[in-house]
Amino acid sequence: MGLGILEPRSAESVPGTTRYFEDPETSPATATATAPVSSNLKYDTSGPVPIVLIPQPSDDPNDPLNWPLWKRDLIVTILSITSIFATCLGPILAANTLTLSLYFRLKFTKIAVLTGWYLLGVAIAAIFFVPSARIWGKRHLFLIGTVTLIISSVWGGAVKHNYDSLAAARFFQGVGTAPFETLVNAAVGDLYFVHERGKRMALTNLAVFGGAFFTPILVGRITHVKTLGWPWTFYFVAIFTAVCLPLVYFFVPETAFVRPDHLNTDIAIVKHEEYQKHPDHQTAYELNPGRPTSAERASEGQDHESHRSATGIFAGAGTPRKSRSENLRIFNGRVSQESFWKLALRPFPLFAHPAVLWASLIQGAMIGWTVFMGIILAAIFLGPPLYWNEEQTGYAYAGAFVGAVVGFLMAGALADWSAKYMTRRNNGVYEPEFRIILVIPQLIFGCAGLYLFGITAAALVDYPHVLPIVGFGLQVGGMVIGAVAASLYIVDAHRDIAIEAFTTTIIFKNLFSFGLTFSAYDWLVSAGTYKTFMWISSIQIIICLTSIPMYIFGKRNRDFFHRHNILKICGLAG
Repeated sequence: MGLGILEPRSAESVPGTTRYFEDPETSPATATATAPVSSNLKYDTSGPVPIVLIPQPSDDPNDPLNWPLWKRDLIVTILSITSIFATCLGPILAANTLTLSLYFRLKFTKIAVLTGWYLLGVAIAAIFFVPSARIWGKRHLFLIGTVTLIISSVWGGAVKHNYDSLAAARFFQGVGTAPFETLVNAAVGDLYFVHERGKRMALTNLAVFGGAFFTPILVGRITHVKTLGWPWTFYFVAIFTAVCLPLVYFFVPETAFVRPDHLNTDIAIVKHEEYQKHPDHQTAYELNPGRPTSAERASEGQDHESHRSATGIFAGAGTPRKSRSENLRIFNGRVSQESFWKLALRPFPLFAHPAVLWASLIQGAMIGWTVFMGIILAAIFLGPPLYWNEEQTGYAYAGAFVGAVVGFLMAGALADWSAKYMTRRNNGVYEPEFRIILVIPQLIFGCAGLYLFGITAAALVDYPHVLPIVGFGLQVGGMVIGAVAASLYIVDAHRDIAIEAFTTTIIFKNLFSFGLTFSAYDWLVSAGTYKTFMWISSIQIIICLTSIPMYIFGKRNRDFFHRHNILKICGLAG
């Protein structure tokens, strides 16, 4: 039992468990960039101690893991920026609740449901986009999503007094957002090794779940500019997303890559001893991020030993590099021969998979409470005793935005450091359950924020109005950290079903949040702010505490579902 994680009863290796450091006792004096521990595996030698690359890259120059680090980071940066403009459409109406209620002459609940239609669009589109990504890759979906966002945002600004048209526009805005909510985190799994994912996953989660909180701050101001008004909040999204479109087209190639199964050491059952069986194919592969790969050096005649070995366990060195025009193709052929409709149904059985259900609760519940708080924020601050206007209410989201940024920084700092630290403590063996440790700051900050918001927002006469804003910020910070923890665990522990698992979490999150948009104001009226948030905060503590059994039994769970494939049982396996 390593650091409290129970070992499975079977003697088989478990997918996700990998040797991160070949020899935990190795020191910089005995293991250096020029003398890796084993010449049969590929390493990152940029640090003082070589780190085994997980998964192992092929020698194919078109393998995303062989691309220079700057190129991979550029792709993630472009996708993250576009994701901000996509997901900002979620809370874009929050500060304008009263304005729109008067404009359309409808109750607050009807305006809140406009956010619900957006969330429903994300959930439904994700069901169909995921099989498309599995079969044809992700690039075409990022492009389709960007174009859909531009069109639907222009549509949303041009509806005038037609509420039904705005509701339809909101639905299609959700459809355009779906590829970014569903696939950006999965793209991180395509582009990076396990030891590189933490900071990048924190960035993508900030973009997908946190960046949107800056939107209401701007929306409140835009609404009060007489020459603009609320329609321009949608027009600005269309303009900025249109700027992103050529960036996505020219600089985000296809990241899906079919790698030999034995190289996917994070999901395959490959024992290190199997590499030792290939003495004629030894490769002293050194990957210093930003430097040419062995495949690149071989193609230039600089690494003949690596070139010879590439015909063995690493394969692909003879593959020509794709041309610029080939990389710009919207479709690059099928990457899977699986059935579209089988793939479309795959996310639903995963609700019975403990790890996926845990991730859905850790990520989805907290995001649902965030949507809930965003909806009722206008009612709390626009009414007595503060009587704020939309612009002031928009500024209240500053706390949420700061919380999202702090959560990102904390998750980025802790994610990879904690994994490496615990791996060293575990004799060099990495367990994906080490990612679950990140739920601890979510429990502390997120739940504290929920309690603080509920207590102070219920009695604004007795407390400074800054306290519920601080509570909102703490809650959002906890949400971002929890989203990073859940995403990293799914990618590291179950990368073979990561896309379907992310879809499951998104379906749960958006349907849960969709339901909350219908009930938020009714709960507030019937139970009051204090009682409502005491229940919500206590429920969230229970959800966070499910991380304890997930950590202890997670490896046994991985072993069980490797031997009892839930998708195969349901007839949905490839």
